[in-house]
Amino acid sequence: MIDQQVSLRGGAARLPVRPRTGRYLVLAAVFVCAACGLVYELELVALASYLIGDSVTQASVVLSVMVFAMGIGSLLAKRLRGRAAVGFGLIEAALALVGGFSALVLYASFAWFGESQYTLVGFSLTIGILIGAEIPLLMTLIQRVDRQDADGAVADLFAADYVGALVGGLAFPFLLLPMLGQLTGALLTGAVNAAAGGALVLWVFRRDVPRRARWLLIAANVTVIAVLAAAAVLADDFERAARRAVFGDQLRVAVRTDVQEVVLTGAGRGSLDLYLDGRLRVSSRDEYRYHEALVHPAMNGAHARVLILGGGDGLAAREVLRYPDVRSVTLVELDPAVTRLARTDHALSALNDHALDDPRVTTVTADAFNWLRAARGRYDVVVSDLPDPGISAGTKLYSAEFYGLVAEALAPDGRLVVHAGPPRGRPHTFWTVDASIRAAGLHPRPYRISGRISGFAVRTGRAKDDSGGDRGWGFLLAGAAARPTLGLDPDGPALRSLTVPGLLDAGRRAETGRPPGLAPSTLVHPRYWEER
Repeated sequence: MIDQQVSLRGGAARLPVRPRTGRYLVLAAVFVCAACGLVYELELVALASYLIGDSVTQASVVLSVMVFAMGIGSLLAKRLRGRAAVGFGLIEAALALVGGFSALVLYASFAWFGESQYTLVGFSLTIGILIGAEIPLLMTLIQRVDRQDADGAVADLFAADYVGALVGGLAFPFLLLPMLGQLTGALLTGAVNAAAGGALVLWVFRRDVPRRARWLLIAANVTVIAVLAAAAVLADDFERAARRAVFGDQLRVAVRTDVQEVVLTGAGRGSLDLYLDGRLRVSSRDEYRYHEALVHPAMNGAHARVLILGGGDGLAAREVLRYPDVRSVTLVELDPAVTRLARTDHALSALNDHALDDPRVTTVTADAFNWLRAARGRYDVVVSDLPDPGISAGTKLYSAEFYGLVAEALAPDGRLVVHAGPPRGRPHTFWTVDASIRAAGLHPRPYRISGRISGFAVRTGRAKDDSGGDRGWGFLLAGAAARPTLGLDPDGPALRSLTVPGLLDAGRRAETGRPPGLAPSTLVHPRYWEER
């Protein structure tokens, strides 16, 4: 509990309004500053999750560092309570500048230096200290405005703070992010923050601020708002330059959808690269090795009805459609922008042989998990071409519950194939997928194919191998009734990279190194992480 006598140090403020009105104005400033502070936190979490990956880890880092820093800021602010108005004005100007530029600097450090983790921690610490310093100073100001008891002042202050946090938390995903994007949204938030803090001090408490300090605050706030406004005007140019630094000069398409960022580079089908949220998903130079290995072993058997989960680029569908006896293909993709590009982009549609325009293909825009819960009918083959299990947003799509839904959708002799990451580069992840499939009552068989790994994280214009050095893909082929035999349909199409002897060898190589006793991953106990 803050001591009331200490909080009242400096006497009652000389206000241009009645005390009760002044108290409401202080609480309004608390509301706005709290909303801005939460936007800074959410923006750091969101951008770090995109740039670095693993949203759970990034959220934990940002929030824990910020809460710790807020405690430090509260302690440091004790020295400013004698000049609470001036101190609060300067802190809000600094917070507006740091918070407003946090997204831009974080993205710049990723684009040009290839590292943003230290920048993330630095901004989390600085913003947390500044936010923590607000509350003691605001407590002093509100009691100087209206001499209410300390208990009532604390209750009012925290009520305004929590309601402001609620508004900021809702405004970020539903207003700022879709309308302005992360860079401009953070800059606008900083400008609002500076305006609210400056207005409170320079109007409500102007008679308590010495003339020299008043001009200092005016200059600081005008400068901060002007710099933020200039940055907002240049934000689009900066983003284009940063993207080119990351993806190179052959960047053709960059679209931020409701789901992810989609980037296409390369002039034609021979040099095409597709990135989703900064990770290389398709490279036309050797994507055929991945998609042949993913699809064709699962097609060894009945395959009239095929379900593809993910695969919005149309490349898995291309391989499935090479079998003339396939009657129907259902493709479930979360992001309609990916399937739209697969149909309309000249290079990508040429690479997938216009598979999504085939009358046998039905494209569904839906979350694969939710779609399977409501699905009716049985499929001979289910192809899981989904984001890596080490990415937190995709862990539910590699859970035992998810594979239980897949098992219900399989025909009695149906087969599931899953891309599960490289067994040597990420053994824990790969074999946890195996354990999760087994927990659903399916019978998996592993195999490993050498090649360039999709899912690289982009770093300064080139793909970085996240696999720990094992350049290859790991798959699990699971049967509904029994463990399937690795093989290829003898009547199937001629393949460029896959043979039956090679596939058998891929199975033998994958079986080595199986760690004992791994538990399955479930919705309430996810067991995946991004192995380094």
